[in-house]
Amino acid sequence: MTSEEGAVPPREQGWWGPLLATLALLILPATPPFALLVPFDQTLLLLAPSLAICAVIGWRAGGRLPLALVWTVFAVWVLWVPGSASAFALLARGWAVLLTASFGGVVLMGKEERFLPQALVAILIALALGLAVVMVAGGGVVEAGAAVTGDVMRRAEFGQLAWRQFTMRPEWLEFARENVSADLLNTQVEAQFTELPKAARLLLPAMLALESLASLAIAWAVYHRFGRARLGAPLAPLRAFSFHEAFVWGIIAGLLVIVVPMPEVIRVIGMNLLVFFGTLYVLRGLGVLLWFLSPGRWMLVLWTIVVVLFLQVTCAVALAVGLGDTWLDWRNRPRPKSQRSE
Repeated sequence: MTSEEGAVPPREQGWWGPLLATLALLILPATPPFALLVPFDQTLLLLAPSLAICAVIGWRAGGRLPLALVWTVFAVWVLWVPGSASAFALLARGWAVLLTASFGGVVLMGKEERFLPQALVAILIALALGLAVVMVAGGGVVEAGAAVTGDVMRRAEFGQLAWRQFTMRPEWLEFARENVSADLLNTQVEAQFTELPKAARLLLPAMLALESLASLAIAWAVYHRFGRARLGAPLAPLRAFSFHEAFVWGIIAGLLVIVVPMPEVIRVIGMNLLVFFGTLYVLRGLGVLLWFLSPGRWMLVLWTIVVVLFLQVTCAVALAVGLGDTWLDWRNRPRPKSQRSE
């Protein structure tokens, strides 16, 4: 492909990454404990409008109008036709509109080519606008908080009922008779349905930002495999995932707010900073580990299974590696000779 003016840029190659990420975003909200922590269990509420805004921006940049129309019609259907008219459902739809509008404005007006800075700015703008709307609306923060609490408790009650029905099945009863650890497992699961709703309410801003970031990233990746007009730089693979070193101040600020005696509201802000920036550093750490290990396709599948089975340990190790990469910058150092070249 030449660099002549008017030449069509090459589309992104490979569907495995976006497909697996989309499946994860669709499945996790229905999987404990994420079912209680993820703000919106209807992932299409964020994903469909995100794809639509990418297609519309692509059309304005010289892309295909039919693609923009198809995704826009689908997004309108997802947002307004099906679903309930509960207070939480209205909040979810309102957030989807604010998020995609903010992202579209940032991409159209900004000069930044990379996805992550644009997405973070858009999420910050949407959070500010959303807070302003909630504060001036009738009922304000109280009604919005009640709507969020009601939806979290609904999911907790549904999950608890499903778990109790499962423990009454003959297969579980037989397993419980043969394994003394079954009672402990049952107690731990029941405790999750009590404790996780509290955590979900406290960590709503961080989890909302993370779910929104994931939806925008998937939409960006999928669009660049359909559309012919590029919106910006392609998403880097996980093994190359990185960001500015200044992000470490999000971790430092969160730790400082939690360690130093502060009002409860400030402490909640600190916890949200730790969860959001900590997740970004976990992803960065996983990228560094993939760069070091350079697994093949089947080994990558094996490592994925290990990560899922030992999620807490893996996250702790990846967080430490990601934070260390801020100063050590392992991937820009000479690669050890024993490692397989890319």
